[in-house]
Amino acid sequence: MALTATLAGCSSLTPSSAGGDGDLVLRVQGMPPATDKPGVALFKKQVADFEKAHPGIKVKGSTTVFDPLTFSAKLSGGNVEDVIKVPLTEPQRLIQQKQVQPITAQLKEWKHFKEFSPQVLQPLTDSADDVYGVPQNPYAQGLVYNRELFEKAGLDPDRPPTTWAEVRTAAKRISDSTGKAGFVHESKDNQGGWQLTMLSYAFGGELEKEQGGTYTATLTGEPTKKGLRLLKDMRWKDDSLGKTLLNNQNDVIKQFAAGQVGMFMGSPGTYRLAKMQFGMENTDAFGVAPMPQSGGDATLTGGDIYMVPKSADKKHAAAAVEWLTFAYAKPQYSTEIAAEQAKALSADPKSAVGVPTLPVFDKKRQTEIDAAIKPYINVKLRNFKPYTDGLSTLKLKPEPPYQAQKLYTALDPVVQAVLTKRDADIDSLLASAEKDVNAKLAADQK
Repeated sequence: MALTATLAGCSSLTPSSAGGDGDLVLRVQGMPPATDKPGVALFKKQVADFEKAHPGIKVKGSTTVFDPLTFSAKLSGGNVEDVIKVPLTEPQRLIQQKQVQPITAQLKEWKHFKEFSPQVLQPLTDSADDVYGVPQNPYAQGLVYNRELFEKAGLDPDRPPTTWAEVRTAAKRISDSTGKAGFVHESKDNQGGWQLTMLSYAFGGELEKEQGGTYTATLTGEPTKKGLRLLKDMRWKDDSLGKTLLNNQNDVIKQFAAGQVGMFMGSPGTYRLAKMQFGMENTDAFGVAPMPQSGGDATLTGGDIYMVPKSADKKHAAAAVEWLTFAYAKPQYSTEIAAEQAKALSADPKSAVGVPTLPVFDKKRQTEIDAAIKPYINVKLRNFKPYTDGLSTLKLKPEPPYQAQKLYTALDPVVQAVLTKRDADIDSLLASAEKDVNAKLAADQK
């Protein structure tokens, strides 16, 4: 995933060895921002419970989030926490460049290690089957839509578009009927490239290939061109993309929360952002469907991955894996912990409990987790049903495995040109982007 950066409330990166009383100080990313009060309260409770169960370890939370522009330099310089949180684009590169530590041996001491979903662990595993991280809330991208705008446009909110031709038709009807943006495609902060990857997958495309251990970008495929031609037609023939065309993810979700957007590509988890960060009042209008298809039968997956950087010494690395197991693996496996956390979160009406995710373990375990948290669910599951019912028909594809952020950086200007220039030459733009990014990938792989 492509993300922008915020820095706030993070602990100092200097005193990593021990606290004043001799305790080991473990610095961990993943603390929610202050705007997420239920999340912050849960995080603090987790820290207190962990410290009680692990005498001699003090946890310092950090709200630092992944920034593709600065992350590599910080990591190389050892200026990161003992637990880092990265999007699913990063693990394979970090593993290949030996910038993170394998945690297999210690993770296997947890008796349920073998029950992790192989599909979830595969992007975090090297060729020797060593595992390097623990996932949280994995997801698959879909089509988020405003059910209220669908109704105003005479569309059935229980029958959302299943193809990109239908998306185009629905977007024009919403735009013509309501004056709102029928569909919005992100276009900046690497998120234009990220969303174009989703679109390309839906048309049957691939944006990267590996041959003999070397990766090259493949940005000029016909599926990617078809996706861009669709956007160009929606922008310049249909005028259904609204007036604000240069947006990142937060921009789009903020507009959606305000009822200004009919559809965008996103995961069920965007519900949390719409409600908790951007104050969406009519949350009953939130709907989500599987990613519409036009020949690809696939959708992009993602999620947060927690890893231990190379800079963590042996003691901190050991403590870090204890934290990963305690804070992320167990709550996604244990029905008791899941129910306890759901109960605590549901006490705050601003929280969002029950938003669907991909199973971290097997389907049976996920069913048990879903049953355990059912009394505390405060989202309208009916509005997620098109997504949960239809997702199994699609192939789940990870993001491009090598330097995906560089692909996204190269593709942002392509998307922006298509959205802002009537005469944008898609073939030429993609050829130029491919040449540019392949030069960078080649330099990285020398």
